[in-house]
Amino acid sequence: MPDRNKLTFIIGGARSGKSAHAETLAKALPSPWTYIATAQAYDGEMRERIALHRSRRGEGWATIDAPLDLASALEALPDNQPVLVDCLTLWLTNHMLADHDIGAECRRLADVLSRPRGPWFVVSNEVGQGIVPDNALARRFRDDAGRLNQQVAAIADTVLLMVAGLPLKVK
Repeated sequence: MPDRNKLTFIIGGARSGKSAHAETLAKALPSPWTYIATAQAYDGEMRERIALHRSRRGEGWATIDAPLDLASALEALPDNQPVLVDCLTLWLTNHMLADHDIGAECRRLADVLSRPRGPWFVVSNEVGQGIVPDNALARRFRDDAGRLNQQVAAIADTVLLMVAGLPLKVK
């Protein structure tokens, strides 16, 4: 169980159980719990995914949508409150699609994450264990996501790798 003012980074592949495990960790702490969502519902399938996540969380969660300004959303939160950020790879995608300065955005986010003011749980996808993508945009995404994940893992107090629903403690 994470202590106060600690950053726990939960990383894994698609459908590895990252979000559900992060929710379990957060809910083991006293409420109120805050869920910061980075997804944007551009189509019906994504709307369904978002609805599934919301229904699984159940009552007691405050949800903040922060598809781009995640750093400010984190800075605005009260101290000592469990926070779950889901997920960094969607946040990164949003910035790439908006043609923002990825390096600057990642540095700003890492600066805020390096100073958690409560038990913070951050979810991200591990994207570097698959094949090399066949196009420049996908390779850029994989590389930027890998660099961001390394930044967050370096400052996190705990790093968990999710494999088939099982958490493996990496750090």
